Amino acid sequence: MKLLKPAWISHDGKPIFSIDIHPDRSRVATGGQGEDSGGKIVIWNMAPVRDEKSEKDESVPKMLCQMDNHLACVNCVRWSNNGRYLASGSDDKLVMIWQTSRYAGPSTVFGSTGTVTNVEQWRCVFTLRGHSGDVLDLAWSPHDVWLATCSIDNTIVVWNAQKFPEQVAVLNGHRSLVKGVTWDPVGTYLASQSDDKTIRVWRTSDWQQEKAITEPFEECGGTTHVLRLGWSPDGFYVVSAHAMNNSGPTAQIIERDGWKTNMDFVGHRKAVTVVRFNPNLFSKKISEGADKPQQYSCCAIGSRDRSISIWLTALKRPLVVTHDLFNSSILDITWDKTGFECMCCSWDGTVAYLEFSPEEIGTPLTPDEKMQVLEKVYGKTFASAPNGNCVANQIIETAAMLELRQKQTEERDKQKTPGSAATPATPVANGGTPAGTPVKVLNNKQIETKTADGRRRITPIFLAAAADIAGDDPIPFGQKEPTFTSSETPSTIVVEKRNEVTGPVRKSPYSDNSRSQSVVDASGAKVPTTPGAASNKPHTPSAVISPITPIKPMSLQEARIEALKKPGSATSHEKHKDKERKEKDKPNKISVKRKLDAGGSQKRPRKEKEIHRASATATVLHTPTAPAVGATETRVIYSTSGLQLPVPKVEKSASVQIGGSVGSDDQLVLVLENEVVGGPSNLHRVKCLKGGQQQWESVLASKGVVIAGNSNVCCCACEDSSLHIYSPAGRKLCPSMMLHSQLSILHVIGYYVMAVTSQGGLYVWNVQSMTAVIKNESVISIIPGNNVQIESSMLTAQGIPVISLSTGKAYTFKPDMGAWVQLASSGDPLASCSDHHSCIPKEGGHKMTGPLSALQLKKQRASQQAGQLFRTGHVAQQASTMTHLENQVAAALALKSSQEYKFWLLTYMRYLVQEGVEAKIREVCDELLGPVYKSKTASSWESHTLGLGKRHLLQEILPIVGSNLRFQRLFTEYKEQLDTAKL
Repeated sequence: MKLLKPAWISHDGKPIFSIDIHPDRSRVATGGQGEDSGGKIVIWNMAPVRDEKSEKDESVPKMLCQMDNHLACVNCVRWSNNGRYLASGSDDKLVMIWQTSRYAGPSTVFGSTGTVTNVEQWRCVFTLRGHSGDVLDLAWSPHDVWLATCSIDNTIVVWNAQKFPEQVAVLNGHRSLVKGVTWDPVGTYLASQSDDKTIRVWRTSDWQQEKAITEPFEECGGTTHVLRLGWSPDGFYVVSAHAMNNSGPTAQIIERDGWKTNMDFVGHRKAVTVVRFNPNLFSKKISEGADKPQQYSCCAIGSRDRSISIWLTALKRPLVVTHDLFNSSILDITWDKTGFECMCCSWDGTVAYLEFSPEEIGTPLTPDEKMQVLEKVYGKTFASAPNGNCVANQIIETAAMLELRQKQTEERDKQKTPGSAATPATPVANGGTPAGTPVKVLNNKQIETKTADGRRRITPIFLAAAADIAGDDPIPFGQKEPTFTSSETPSTIVVEKRNEVTGPVRKSPYSDNSRSQSVVDASGAKVPTTPGAASNKPHTPSAVISPITPIKPMSLQEARIEALKKPGSATSHEKHKDKERKEKDKPNKISVKRKLDAGGSQKRPRKEKEIHRASATATVLHTPTAPAVGATETRVIYSTSGLQLPVPKVEKSASVQIGGSVGSDDQLVLVLENEVVGGPSNLHRVKCLKGGQQQWESVLASKGVVIAGNSNVCCCACEDSSLHIYSPAGRKLCPSMMLHSQLSILHVIGYYVMAVTSQGGLYVWNVQSMTAVIKNESVISIIPGNNVQIESSMLTAQGIPVISLSTGKAYTFKPDMGAWVQLASSGDPLASCSDHHSCIPKEGGHKMTGPLSALQLKKQRASQQAGQLFRTGHVAQQASTMTHLENQVAAALALKSSQEYKFWLLTYMRYLVQEGVEAKIREVCDELLGPVYKSKTASSWESHTLGLGKRHLLQEILPIVGSNLRFQRLFTEYKEQLDTAKL
């Protein structure tokens, strides 16, 4: 045994509260008190500790990195099992996760006046906020699936180490300060020790308390800063910190089998502060006459009596005890991965190093032998799930569950077949870069061109910087400092010379909104590159076409160019006149748009005097919107105290395309002509054209205001508040319907007609059955104030009206419930906190087009950035996500969108299964299953919803439920009932 106290490992005389050796054995981290009452974390080189020559060699750095981010004392530091992360807990209530930086160049520690140099660069990549008090201890679970932290706020927080900063659970049960946590080596339990004189064992399957042990701690007092208990590597024993036996301090041994407390480690004169098990299992012949070597574990115990004792579970007495090793209490102990090196730290600000030989503590088992021991005792455990919601030691209980798991495995294997076109990327926790994946950088190519005057021009190529955080594990630190030399390899850059002649880029002097560039090609001809010229897409007809008053091309632009050539620059007043002239030359889209059933996103200008009306004889042509979503019209409508919605201004003529494609023989156009000369008084007419040929015509007694239609129904609203409905052949389907005020909005989709009057009355008719779906329902219920505007409206193919307000909220009216229901809200905080905030429904790899998707697409854009920036705790985020998904399911149901309803229902069930919410899973399954057997009493259960069979939906949901082994009994229960019932 070797014993050493390296004096150079120090926090300038201040206490060191924690110490931990890196899994690669090249570093050791210490945490404790820093300057100005702050916290300090220092990473040290282990080579000078082990080797005296390295200690004396000035070229070997002793300190590798110092981090002072914590605002208060650091109580605990722990490396993750894979060595990628370092976790630290502090009195500032924070837990920080550190990772080595990719740019690992030396730097000077801030505030050290150049005397302290960081050889490595470590930076905080995650800050975990969940405790309301000092964080005293933390521990990584096996396989680094979870991170457990405990605090003086009486709680233990379990974090998802694969998705920081997500919280998996908050364990409440202790009634006083929690001072230590430790994990079962097979991931089944988590144990914690508190000043409330208890050790509590928690199940990882449901995060509920398994056992509370109180008897050995009834005489204990809160005299220790920490209570760091330990779990043996074979999982048989939990050894506590401070316990009492006959008024003497002990370390209590708690057996896993029945949580019995019949044994303890005795000998220390004061309270035990820390117990740390060697990570290895050892094998050795304990007695001389033994036939076989005995397997055992080794643990180190530190106490307030300033001594450390090393125990082997095969011996009744300690292997070694070192007294008066420090001047104050021992606070933490750590073992290296080999099991032969041990380090401990003390309140007096010093550390000690102990090295053992195989002859002293035995021969460690290999990792494979250790795994065989664990599998023999606990069985083969399933690999931990990457989402942190795995269940340890679950056994498949039924053949149906086994068959389901095998199918899921086969499907995953098919997706991972070699040579597939799309090979999935290697998943890496917390967004790291997969090991061995080089960053593609185009640094071996150079493009050269020539300017018009013959000079050479090298085209710059953007080289994206590599991420600052290294995705791989930190490289074991060597003994020597890194050296840097110039490369002697000749350059391999390929120079690509092009014969192009580039010219200067000029900005258009006459356009404020659009930009054009001029490029000189090899022949010297100027080629304008405008957004329209660059696009190969067919030109979409303008919403407003005025053939009678053509605009002379480029006249305004040429005039502006000539004005710029004159001496002196144009004044701001002249520029303003040019802008007004440009606005006046545009046809009036806004006034005509109000007569159309569907439109773009143009809004009415605030000042009517700035609008130049189009010619009275202009013909208006409008392209229809997608029939799957419905006719959508974006407009600005101001609501007043009397709820008087604006009425479209009566124009001379207007037309709207209601079917076919533009310019084809089957194009249907509905035309409205007012004040047609004929007879003793002016008449008005509406007619339908097909391919430019008139199909039918109808005469009106009052001026037409709004027209809308499709291949099934045509409608015209007049100035006298009447509404006329025509068949495809022009036959009036019913007498003129008189409404209580003029129409403000008119939509037609399929056989459904939607109308909103100027006084806010909403109507929806089914023309095919000649019935009213919605009768004069006032929109005043959804307009909260005078400043709220109706921004847009639409009618779905199922006859569902949707009205969107300027507040970002969208509503529909449910006749069966007699109330307005909210469908979407751009400022909804629940949606912003939801994990599925930006989820877009897809079907067969393609985006799903439905009314809910179309409605929420622009609503999400307004709050998407806020949703990405806003973060909350896991509990609040879980509740927000479930509420958001429930709202989506209900909204799709209200819109009668079957495919969207199915998508959001399956998404909702996946989330419930992932989060383990059994009560809601059962409720949904019961609703879909319905009664299994017939009964004498009539059942109100319906077998279909929106044309989808409920039991067929349940058949798709059950594999999702079976993907989590926690719910295998629930899966079996409903599968058996579903097999019994007839689908």
